[in-house]
Amino acid sequence: HVQLVESGGGLVQSGGSLRLSCAASGTIYSIKRMGWYRQAPGKERELVARITFTGVTNSGVTNYADSVMGRFVISGDNGKNTVYLQMNNLKPGDTAVYYCNSLIIDRNNLGPADYWGQGTQVTVSS
Repeated sequence: HVQLVESGGGLVQSGGSLRLSCAASGTIYSIKRMGWYRQAPGKERELVARITFTGVTNSGVTNYADSVMGRFVISGDNGKNTVYLQMNNLKPGDTAVYYCNSLIIDRNNLGPADYWGQGTQVTVSS
């Protein structure tokens, strides 16, 4: 059994910063990728940023949505099975529920599977 637990959401004024964390735990054999998606009311869930681990400690290939490029930074800590999302210069349009996502090989399964966190609310006031 694998679990993702998020933390760090909250209310912030426009231009402010927040840092989200997501820790994976359980019967993990290997973590291939970790990332963040978000869903605003009435909109579809969209990718915000993700990191695909290369096998080198805390190293990976990163991808960002165009809307957050230059403002958000994703990083990973292999030893802690944790991913972080540093969000700077936040805008009201960033308001959404942010979900952690990870592609993980469970020790009890034959192949990788997608896992999701419960979501954390980020609200940016103007």
